Amino acid sequence: MALPFDETHGARDARAIAILAKTIYRELRASGYAERDVIALAGELVGMVASDVKKAPQKP
Repeated sequence: MALPFDETHGARDARAIAILAKTIYRELRASGYAERDVIALAGELVGMVASDVKKAPQKP
């Protein structure tokens, strides 16, 4: 799934993103994942986004 950096498909509420992050974090921790596991997951996610950004066509 490519991320649309130049257009918005609906408004993104910063508070909603923070709530989503907190929910994911709490669920992972409640499921027994350690802090290092959550950091590893975050790193993987950042890597995937970076890969998508590199692949995206460049605008002049």
